[in-house]
This record gives sequence, C-alpha cells and structure tokens, in this order.
Amino acid sequence: MTLRILVVDDDPVTRELVVKKLTQAGYEETKTAENGKMAVDLIKNDYYDVIITDLMMPGGVNGIGVLEAAREKSSRTGVIVMTAFASVENAVEAMKKGAVDYLQKPLNFDELFIKLTKINDMKKLAEEACEVREAMDVTERNASQTIQDLEMAVSMLQDKVNAASEMLSRTDLDEKTRIDIALKALLP
Repeated sequence: MTLRILVVDDDPVTRELVVKKLTQAGYEETKTAENGKMAVDLIKNDYYDVIITDLMMPGGVNGIGVLEAAREKSSRTGVIVMTAFASVENAVEAMKKGAVDYLQKPLNFDELFIKLTKINDMKKLAEEACEVREAMDVTERNASQTIQDLEMAVSMLQDKVNAASEMLSRTDLDEKTRIDIALKALLP
C-alpha cells in the first residue's frame, strides 16, 4: 500500500503490534513515535497520509495535540484517534477537531484496515480530481489561445473585406481596376 503512516502511542507493545499488523497487511511506509511531542516533531519535518494516535498520552502533548499539529501541517492527512477511554465526548472532540475516525482499544485490526482503505480511496480520488483539474486548466488555456487566434484572424479578414468593399464603391476608378485592386486586398 502507498500510505505513509505514523503510529503514535506511549505503550511500546501497542505501538509495535500496530506496526507489525500494518506491515503484514502491506503498509510498508510506517514510522512510530513514543509520545505526542516526538510525533509533533516528526509531523513538522515530514508528510504522513495517515496518523494513528493514542488519545491519552503523558508528556504534555496528547492525541488532540497531535491531531492539531497534523491539521496545521496538512489538511490532507487523515488522523485516526485510538482510545481506551472510548467515550462519546472524546470521540466528538476529536472529530470536531478534524479526526477522520476513532478506534477503541483493544484495536479491531479489521476495522482499522477498513478505515485505512477508505482513506487511501479518498487520497486516490483527490489525486484524480487534481489531475482532472490540471487537464481542464490546460484545455482552458488552449481554448483561450485558440479563441484569441480566431478573433485576430476574423479581425484581419474583416479589415480586408472592408478595404475591398471601399475599393469597389469608389467611382474615380474604372470597374476593372476597382475589381483587380479589391481582389488583391482579399488575397493573402
């Protein structure tokens, strides 16, 4: 899988278990942080598609702090909050601050993989939308240039038609001379 994942948990057993399960499932670009401060430092220096973070961690930066740092760095990062204290209030607070979802500990890895697949699908859709937007921009620029070129060509042709028309309406020259001059004005 092509997701870059950061796993943040102060419990080394949980952290290593999550990484092991992710690696077994094919998620190879996985880093870890043992606390919120370390996670914030990693987030500042690198981009992650997904951050899986424990909600309650000691050391001054909890899961909400990690979530806020991730949101500040990039709105494209999906943050999944893990909590052993699965309360509606904690989940609601995390979701209000931009978490894409939350998981209750002990983790259900099938549920985690479903959430990661959803995030990966959304990432692909966003990339495809960006490619479509870029293609539309190129098409719009090309169409704009073509319209501008056509307007110039029409203007030049209109000038030639006006010159020929003026020549044909002159009375001081004979008919053959007027026609010859008018035709020369129309030809490239």
